[in-house]
Amino acid sequence: MSMPRLYARVLGLLGKETRLGWLLAAANLMLAAAQFAEPVLFGRIIDVLSGNLSTGAMAREVASPWPLLAAWVAFGLFTIGCGAAVTLNAERLAHRQRQVVLTNYFEHIMQLPLTFHTGTHSGRLMKVMLQGTDALWRLWLGFFREHFAAFVSLVVLLPLSLYINWRLAILLFLLCVVFTVLTTLVVRKTYGMQSEVEEHYSDLSSRASDALGNVALVQSFVRIDSEVQGLRDVAGRLLAVQMPVLSWWALVTVMTRASTTITVLAIFSVGIVLHQQGLTTVGEIVMFVSFATMLIQRLEQVVGFINSVFMEAPRLQEFMNVLDAVPAVRDRPDAIDPGRLQGLVEFDNVSFSYDGKRAAVADLSFTALPGQTIALVGDTGAGKSTAIALLHRAFDPQSGFIRIDGMDVRGMALGALRRNIGVVFQEALLFNRSIADNLRVGKPDATEDELRAAAQRAQALDFIERADLKFGTNAGERGRLLSGGERQRLSIARAILKDPPILILDEATSALDAVTEQKVNAALDEVMIGRTTFVIAHRLSTIRKATRILVFEQGRVIESGTFDELVAQGGHFAALATAQFMVHDSARQDAAQDH
Repeated sequence: MSMPRLYARVLGLLGKETRLGWLLAAANLMLAAAQFAEPVLFGRIIDVLSGNLSTGAMAREVASPWPLLAAWVAFGLFTIGCGAAVTLNAERLAHRQRQVVLTNYFEHIMQLPLTFHTGTHSGRLMKVMLQGTDALWRLWLGFFREHFAAFVSLVVLLPLSLYINWRLAILLFLLCVVFTVLTTLVVRKTYGMQSEVEEHYSDLSSRASDALGNVALVQSFVRIDSEVQGLRDVAGRLLAVQMPVLSWWALVTVMTRASTTITVLAIFSVGIVLHQQGLTTVGEIVMFVSFATMLIQRLEQVVGFINSVFMEAPRLQEFMNVLDAVPAVRDRPDAIDPGRLQGLVEFDNVSFSYDGKRAAVADLSFTALPGQTIALVGDTGAGKSTAIALLHRAFDPQSGFIRIDGMDVRGMALGALRRNIGVVFQEALLFNRSIADNLRVGKPDATEDELRAAAQRAQALDFIERADLKFGTNAGERGRLLSGGERQRLSIARAILKDPPILILDEATSALDAVTEQKVNAALDEVMIGRTTFVIAHRLSTIRKATRILVFEQGRVIESGTFDELVAQGGHFAALATAQFMVHDSARQDAAQDH
């Protein structure tokens, strides 16, 4: 994306603040025009005081300097008042809109599919969000506070100087040409370098976040020195690329100031010659020196503007790339809210592939009646989790249909669908908030009595009551202040509190000890009554009572039946059961003969 297009996109993100932006732009126009009055009036006053009346285009015979001075005061007061109003409102606009864009960005990335988050580090996303919105804030503020006025001043200043004295105006044109050439060369030279700098910043953020997120691993394997050194290496590479960029822009600043100094000296030199020939007045020479000073200020502002856009461009590009990512799963325009569902689930020839080459799920067909428990069994990567992810629309199938109560899930609003499905993940996912807040994820308006009832049914009330703050106890980042079993019981209580007609248990008891697992399984048996439940299991002891077991291999169901039926078949499931000491070989053979 080119820088003009990128900057246009930055202004396009003003949203509801666009109207105020236009008002500020108009105020900048008036401000830029008013600022030219000072050097013009200054020059005229000099001519009046010296009695030197020019025959130039803007000459005026004024008997007294006081009207000119009064006009100068009026323009000065207007400039001060208008400048203060522009600065104040520009600050307010930039701060308000930064928060709006930040929350919109956060909402957007939360809606992106799990495949996006799996391949993108959370530390990088946080860095892009914070640095991107900060860059927008700086550019908005700079644009409405000084940059727009600087560009307008340049557009007005050069024609005005030509009108007053074209000979002296040529020197100002030469200064602008030198500046434009220098800036263009530096931008072309350093654009790629700054993009590389931003990549190193992203690596720095990701590496630091990665180490902090695995601090227990770092400490236990005595990796502190190694991780710190790794971060220093990334920072060193960053500086190695950043320093040449800074050097080039420092060179532009030095050469710009040198050019302006030379221009002022040239104006005095040429002005003296022209004055001796009667082609200009002392007032016009003073006026053009003021013009040159103003031009210097505006050019420095323009340099600052181009430098800021250039430095922010890679961050903004990253920000826009994430903002432009399209969620793979979205609500259809005619999506409906079916209310509370009964739980009749049908998979009809469903196929899905992550890479378009190898099927994660192929021609999957089965029906789960309300209240039934369907267990999904198979090796890692066999397609179990993918099948369940398709049910709550983490992805959409490439072919086939998934229906709940006879309705295609793609025709339901995502929020409405997922309100009907409760999930207990293999890894207990908790916020760095109180236990009560974590439980209320399942039901935001739950009362304390409802929290206690859900915790008791999930065998979690005992350890909650032992804590000093009870339900107000903080779970810590990702629940680290709790044990694995405690985290898992809270996630089960959260699903119980949600009270969904469809329940998904993804290795829900994998983190529990044998005693607690027995208690939680008893609670889950009660909770599963009247609900359609899908259990993803590697430990076959948890699915003995399943209505039906689906055995997956390479995305396909190769066996289906009850526990005893599958053992009797002596196939893949029976081999798994034998490996886990669920049945003995002799018992399996007897069951097969009886069958």
